Amino acid sequence: MTETKKTEKDYISLALEQLVTAALPHVSFDGWSAVTLDSAIADASVDVGLAQQACPRGAVDLALAFHRMGDAKMEMALAKADLSNIRFRDRIAKAVQLRIQAVADEKEAVLRGVTFFALPLHATEGAQALWATTDKIWNALGDTSEDVNWYTKRATLSAVYSATLLFWLGDDSERSADTWAFLDRRIDNVMQFETVKAKLKDNPIAKGFAAIFPDIHKPATHVPDDLPGKTKAS
Repeated sequence: MTETKKTEKDYISLALEQLVTAALPHVSFDGWSAVTLDSAIADASVDVGLAQQACPRGAVDLALAFHRMGDAKMEMALAKADLSNIRFRDRIAKAVQLRIQAVADEKEAVLRGVTFFALPLHATEGAQALWATTDKIWNALGDTSEDVNWYTKRATLSAVYSATLLFWLGDDSERSADTWAFLDRRIDNVMQFETVKAKLKDNPIAKGFAAIFPDIHKPATHVPDDLPGKTKAS
């Protein structure tokens, strides 16, 4: 059997995974910092040049990689979960729960990450990472919205997820029972909001507002054909 040859991207991805794993014991003491990255490079015996390719912006790329690894674990867990016989609101709650459980063993690293991305310098990256997480959840649950609902669903779930995560960081109840109860209450609030939003569709004021913004669509997932260097298919 022929072994697939690894590409440069493969080596960078592997190095990044090794760096995150090696960094976790240091994050509790030094946070997501340059000191932690240097320690991870040494502990993982990753070539410095390769580490710079994996984390060109330093600690922020290391912290974002940790976040994306949590997303990946959640996606795998969701793919294995049988959600066919539960209500849709419970599927949302389950997805959020699985995302938090994906990093349950690294609570201090998550706390340090929340602090890190709360800094003005890294707030944009933190917001983008949060949005990406909720986007992955909605996509995994089969969301097909194309209009403004694409945005409102992710914005609402971002608020639910971030509030639940903060609650979980301070929760010492057995098996995080208080966190899951908190999550259920937040999901109930969202469903109430969706009910109100559905009723507003027939409201003359809401219809007028929608008419002002008729062309709001979700971002394109393909490369536009009119970009420089893009060859159109014949």
